Amino acid sequence: MNDSLESRVFSLTKPEVIDEVTKVREIPENWVALEPTYASICHADLRYFAGLRRPEALAKKLPMALLHEGIGIVKKSNAEQFSEGDRVVVVPNIPGKIVHPEIQQKAGVPANYSKGNAFLGSGYDGLAQSLLVHPAECLVKIPDEIPNEVAVLSELSSVSHHAISHVKEKLIDKANRVALFGDGPVGYFTAVMLKYLYGVDAERFVVFGAADDKLEKFDFARTANVLSYDFTHETEKFDVLIECTGGRFSESAINQAIEIADSLADLIIMGVTEELVPINTRDVLEKGITIHGSSRSSTADFEAVVEGMKKEAYRKALKKILPKEVKEISNGGDFHAVMAKFVENPGWNKTVMHFHW
Repeated sequence: MNDSLESRVFSLTKPEVIDEVTKVREIPENWVALEPTYASICHADLRYFAGLRRPEALAKKLPMALLHEGIGIVKKSNAEQFSEGDRVVVVPNIPGKIVHPEIQQKAGVPANYSKGNAFLGSGYDGLAQSLLVHPAECLVKIPDEIPNEVAVLSELSSVSHHAISHVKEKLIDKANRVALFGDGPVGYFTAVMLKYLYGVDAERFVVFGAADDKLEKFDFARTANVLSYDFTHETEKFDVLIECTGGRFSESAINQAIEIADSLADLIIMGVTEELVPINTRDVLEKGITIHGSSRSSTADFEAVVEGMKKEAYRKALKKILPKEVKEISNGGDFHAVMAKFVENPGWNKTVMHFHW
């Protein structure tokens, strides 16, 4: 049975222009119609809204509704595992097997690396709409003990979970030391997960950043400022190194990580950059370093994060990155104002929206 409902969409038609439009959404079998309630802004949303992507990329992606970090309430379900009123986290990465079943997929490849997949707010309408129709296998129920403002942080946390999964066995061994580069939100989400879900304590954990006021937030780890740290002469070496900087800082962070890596270390790269980044391949070879590229996440990562959020200490640490005020959104003008403010000053704390449809 395929039902159809109308969705009120805040559509980005060109940089900094939001038009309110109405679209009719079909609800196929095993899909669910939900009303987005809370969402947070990613820097990817900023790049689209401000027109910071290449012109050919913008021409290909727009028009579309932004936002991929969020939760909602089920309004109508064509899937037996969800019912009207269920509170759910939205997994924005829709596997290629769903949207393009004609494409043959390589066995054992996680959904976030599948061919032909779709991603909310990236050429595919995201959460900035009154009704999102989404596959049931890309939704995760939210337990009662997890408040909305914490559940909305699941997406970025899931990205950290996927990255960390590459070195899970190494983290369990308490003899292994961990270094993380990046004092922004991605670095914080990853560091909090290392501490509260993987038990990596300060004795074997250092967070590197460039802003002392941001590094103070990481009070569960040792911290070091990259502007004063002596990477050449410090003797401490690390077995797991995670780069969470991206952009123009990727080059320095990756090469600093390589410099302090121990033999047979694992280096995880999470930061996104539009430019090619030169790295010290000599030391990569001499030390036998394994480099992991990590992007996005899948439903399994969300399920693990939501389960982890049942832990009070983890929720308390996550709340430190929440804003003092949630932005209330009733119309396209409200949405445009919040996006424009975010472009002007993204800040360290996440920007969270509450929709009133």
